[in-house]
Formats: sequence, structure tokens, C-alpha cells
Amino acid sequence: MPDALTQALAVPGISWVFAAAFVAGIVRGFAGFGTAMIFLPVAAQVLSPVWSVAVLAVMDLIGPLPAIPRALKDGHPRDLARLVAGTLVALPLGLAVLLSVDPSVFKIAVSMLSLGLLVLLIAGLRYRGELTPPLIYATGGLAGFLGGAVAIPGPPVILLYMASPHPAHVIRANNTVFLFCYDVLMLIGLALAGKLGSVPVVLGLITALPYLAGNLVGGWIFRPGLERVYRWVAYGIIATSASSGLWSVLGG
Repeated sequence: MPDALTQALAVPGISWVFAAAFVAGIVRGFAGFGTAMIFLPVAAQVLSPVWSVAVLAVMDLIGPLPAIPRALKDGHPRDLARLVAGTLVALPLGLAVLLSVDPSVFKIAVSMLSLGLLVLLIAGLRYRGELTPPLIYATGGLAGFLGGAVAIPGPPVILLYMASPHPAHVIRANNTVFLFCYDVLMLIGLALAGKLGSVPVVLGLITALPYLAGNLVGGWIFRPGLERVYRWVAYGIIATSASSGLWSVLGG
């Protein structure tokens, strides 16, 4: 463990990873979304694709732990089970892509996907039909594939739930538990593939500290009634992070 800690802290540019985690935590604290779309484009400029994903999964696994018991009570278990089942089926396919992708391609894919999903969020695109069980399974599958390939599983579920008849607290609870389950499945998948080394795990634990600090800051500055302002601030930060990822490949 001491050797892993030394190696983790010696990674060139690691301060950028910590800074990205802190900013992502702030946005998560006041807007409730955006962690992966802010963190990954920056982290991928410093870490390998697998390490970036592993660090994110460990970091994001710790943050919501205190909220899981309440979320399990507030959530909709059938929808959650369907989402997780779909993810379980499709995540290995996405993971196979992650383990074979070139780092430059990963950086471009993460940044382009973040920008594309950002456009969908700004446009307010949402599914307007009936939320049938097959659709929920399929959404979990898409989230699992995207989560396995580029560690961004949340947006398909968020876009689907914009059409949900469930109350807001139920939707938030299901999102919280679903993302927690995804992180667990992702770490298990990396471990089974022999790609979950001690250094990225330790690095994820360290990075969780600025991420949690950012969450606290974001929660502290949050003011009810300013959701629109927070949402647009989050959009701007996501756009900046994703653009920096593209520039690191295309502009360098």
C-alpha cells in the first residue's frame, strides 16, 4: 500500500486530476449531475483510459454511500432492477471496447460524447412515450455499454426519467442507487479482467477527498430557487472540460 501511494502521488500532472475531482464535486453538490462529463475529459489527459475509469468509479462509489439507505427506501425497486439488469448484460461489451481502445481515441470519444449529451440536456430532449419494461431494460443496456466504454452511464437514464410519472424524489433516489450499482459492477468487471491494480484504487481513494470536499462546497452554496442558474453554470463547466479534452488531442 505505501508503494502504491507513492506511485499514485508521483503521477505527472496528478494535481489536474485532483482539481477536476474538486470542480466535479462542486457541480454535483449544487446541480446533482455532471461528475463524469467534467472529470473524465481532464483525467484522460493525465491517466490511461482504464486508470481514468477506475479512479472515477472508486471516487464516485464513496460519495453517495451515506445516501444509499434512504435512496433504497425512496426509489422504485422494479425500475431499478430492470435498469441494473440491462446494465449487467451490456457493460461487458462496453468494457471490451475500453480495454482495446487507443488513448487518443478514448479522449476524443469522452469529450465528444460529453459535448453531445450536453447538447441534448440543453435542448431539453426527452422521451415522451410510455415507460414500458422493455424500454427500461434497453435504457439500462445503453447505460451499461456507455458506462463500460467511456464511463458515462448516467445521461440515458436521466433523459428517460424526464418522462417518468414518478415523483422527483423517487427519480433522484433511483438515479443515485443505479449509479452506485454501476460503479460496483464496473469495478468488478475491471477486477475480473485483471485491470484493477492497487495504484488506481489508491488514487481513487485519494481523489475522493477533493471530490467530497467539492460536494460539501456545492451543497453549501446551493440556494433553492436558483436551479436554472446552477444548471447553466454546470453546462458551462462541462463544455469547458470537454473542449479541453479535444484540444489536448487535436490542438496539440
